[in-house]
Amino acid sequence: MMAGQTIALRYGRGTRECTIPATAECLDIREPLQSVTPENFRHGLANLLPVIIPTGTVAIVVADKTRLCGYPLVLPWLVEMLEERGVKRERIVFYIAYGNHTPQGEAESLAAYGPTFREYPFIHHCSTAPELFVELGATSRGTPVRMRKDLLRAGLIITVGAISHHYFAGFGGGRKLLFPGLGEQQAIYDNHRLFLDTDRRTLSPGCRPGRLEGNPLAEDLAEVNRLLPPYLSIHGLPSSTGEIAAFRFGRTYEDFLSVCREHDLHYRASINKQFDLVLASTGGYPKDINMIQAHKAIDNAAAFVRDGGTLILLAECPDGIGSETFLPYFETGDWETAFDQLARDYSGNGGTALAMMAKTNRIRISLITDLDHNLCARIGITRMSSKQVDNLLAKERQRVAVIRNSSMLIR
Repeated sequence: MMAGQTIALRYGRGTRECTIPATAECLDIREPLQSVTPENFRHGLANLLPVIIPTGTVAIVVADKTRLCGYPLVLPWLVEMLEERGVKRERIVFYIAYGNHTPQGEAESLAAYGPTFREYPFIHHCSTAPELFVELGATSRGTPVRMRKDLLRAGLIITVGAISHHYFAGFGGGRKLLFPGLGEQQAIYDNHRLFLDTDRRTLSPGCRPGRLEGNPLAEDLAEVNRLLPPYLSIHGLPSSTGEIAAFRFGRTYEDFLSVCREHDLHYRASINKQFDLVLASTGGYPKDINMIQAHKAIDNAAAFVRDGGTLILLAECPDGIGSETFLPYFETGDWETAFDQLARDYSGNGGTALAMMAKTNRIRISLITDLDHNLCARIGITRMSSKQVDNLLAKERQRVAVIRNSSMLIR
């Protein structure tokens, strides 16, 4: 790179330009091969679907606006093939797997799923209505598996979602669409509480992106999966731009693990070192739609920063924080008090708040963002302008790295 080279980093639906030093290292993913075509999708789906579709509802489970999977393109292909197999239109019902996320509006849903949203019924999952659920059992760690009754009555369940690294569950997508995606609130919290190591009073060290073995939360989800009704999965393998590069089709948990391993080959950095300063973008919309989603990119990028170093992240956050349960933990006074409060009564985005505190205790974090200064200060970070970042980078004489899509690249 030449000295003072200007690069464009994604910010929301657009870009912001930053000038980086000549010695900066760019850490990039290994782009998956683009193979999405109607023919490839139909071939994979033909091998996945049973020859005779069982009677009853065909329940198609999709992610919300924060975890897109090329839905406007592929949902018409999916329903077309189902109808070719004799499934009448009135038997097809979609479920939006919010987990404990805030439900989205009609315009957001139409943007996420395309015309299919107006042509078929979409059920907006609510985790807080106890009458919707039945308990299927419990895991060895005590997580009750509470699933929607109507889903259990379906003749066929199909999940459609993108595989991704997840900062404490190891991987997102796949089995997470059914639980926690369509789970009951307290059951979800009981699983998420495993992010806390209450004996050592710290975050569970095994809860890391890309890690399933030795990850208590991920291992608990594997047990949950064994209690769920049978389902088929369409897994999206995303590109660095957020488009889906390929689809993989599976019937088993091992199929899910196989796609996770493939994802990891593309989105784990080839180097394992840390830097004095890391300049990163979340990768743009929807990865920076709010602070809760941007935190995943912060978590990934922070792993490349040495103790006492600096992380600068581009994250627009047009929807603000994205949670009503995140900020109160920063008002408790310190890490220990927040940890104790969450250990007693795990709720909302408390785990995300603790994870953010752990990072701001270790490194300095600044954002180029639309969040206001006071809000940033409340969570222990600073807001910077593009010019301020350029000035800082111009003076930087230490090890600098640039990550174009930190929501997807892990160390």
